[in-house]
Amino acid sequence: MNNLEGIKHIFFVGVAGTGMSALAQYAAGIGFTVSGSDRFFNNSTPNETQEKLEQWGIQCFLQDASGITTQTQLVVISTAVEDTNIEVQKAHELGIPLIKRSDLLAIFCNQKNTIAVAGTSGKSTTSAMVYDILDFAGLSPSIISGAGLVRLHEKGLIGNAAVGKSDWLVIEADESDGSIVKYWSEIGLLLNVDKDHKEIHELLPLFEQFKQQSKRFITNQHNTLAATFSSNLQQDFGADKNVGFSIDNFIQQGFTAQFTINDVPFSMNSIGYHNAENALAATAVAVQLGLSLETCAAALKNYKGIYRRNQVLGEKSGVLVVDDYAHNPAKVAAAIRGVQPLQSKVIAWFQPHGYGPTRFLRADFVQEIAQALRPTDEIWMSEIYYAGGTAVKDISAGDLIADLQAKGAKAVFVPEKAALVKVLKQQVQAPYVLLLMGARDPNLAEFAASVFEEL
Repeated sequence: MNNLEGIKHIFFVGVAGTGMSALAQYAAGIGFTVSGSDRFFNNSTPNETQEKLEQWGIQCFLQDASGITTQTQLVVISTAVEDTNIEVQKAHELGIPLIKRSDLLAIFCNQKNTIAVAGTSGKSTTSAMVYDILDFAGLSPSIISGAGLVRLHEKGLIGNAAVGKSDWLVIEADESDGSIVKYWSEIGLLLNVDKDHKEIHELLPLFEQFKQQSKRFITNQHNTLAATFSSNLQQDFGADKNVGFSIDNFIQQGFTAQFTINDVPFSMNSIGYHNAENALAATAVAVQLGLSLETCAAALKNYKGIYRRNQVLGEKSGVLVVDDYAHNPAKVAAAIRGVQPLQSKVIAWFQPHGYGPTRFLRADFVQEIAQALRPTDEIWMSEIYYAGGTAVKDISAGDLIADLQAKGAKAVFVPEKAALVKVLKQQVQAPYVLLLMGARDPNLAEFAASVFEEL
């Protein structure tokens, strides 16, 4: 399916998921009749995501196929949905076509002037910054993101989608499922290339095709592998002066990052050099649209961040609590380094997700975390988050802790995350930063909030 001609009513299976909910909101915002189901919906229990989807006019159902009717013209599924799913079977029975989420996103992208943000780390943050700059400049962009923008969240929205009046659309181009090769973009941005869901040799051809399908291409010259994809150094960004956009004079003062881009001063409410580098990438994109560095600086001065990305929950009893979505080795290390200027001691807690991904990245996690920790810092882990399925449970977060201890790191295994605060109070004396990290587990935001309350 290459277009949506004749389609008016779209149904999303797993509509509460991050990617699905963003796409569903966007579809509703441009005039489609949208409905969907999710396994987390329950008639007897309020669901915040469901309530916010319904505010967009999206009708929500239990995941029992009751929402798929003869009025449904298209059913959207993710790569994780199998043919045995009751709603897939219902669609087949009614002769309703099915489409993968990434294919629907590609259709939307190919109808717009799309800015596609790619890379193994930083996509959500950089996409939010690009959107903020363009919106501040009056370009009225749209966004389909993998994370909620705090300033949209504050308006009562999920925050991972917005529909503007112009043809500019900002998206995350995901390499993990290979869907990155489906997008044809006006501007392609490559932040970095690191081992994550795939081996490096599997990632490189995907990013090469992504480059070929972008009219203008911008890369990070500060990342060794990303730099090899450069098509024009004057469009690229990095720490050296030989590129079009360079960062210098970085200083972290509390929760404020100060730095210069091409000698123009920037100040942003953010933590860590990696976020300053994300701002550099967003600025490189914005200048391609004719915006000035000064406009970018003014826009980012009011940047509020994205949900669960270096999100400061507050300080209590001498402990500053920061919640972060970090889940691959590079992101976990960057998150740790990002909060280190805030306090002389950091306790980083991490919940790995998936037995396969943890097994695949075990050595990388150990190496990256060990290198990021200062002598005063500690890494704590709870058991791997298991979302169901037929995974082979032949690895434990405790194995990573043992590997880190063997490298001389201060590492602690707390199998049950519910016991984290109790063990912390018994073993650690304030002051310190408590950095909570993890992904995929839908209860992590609630868990972080409960940790802050218990301190």
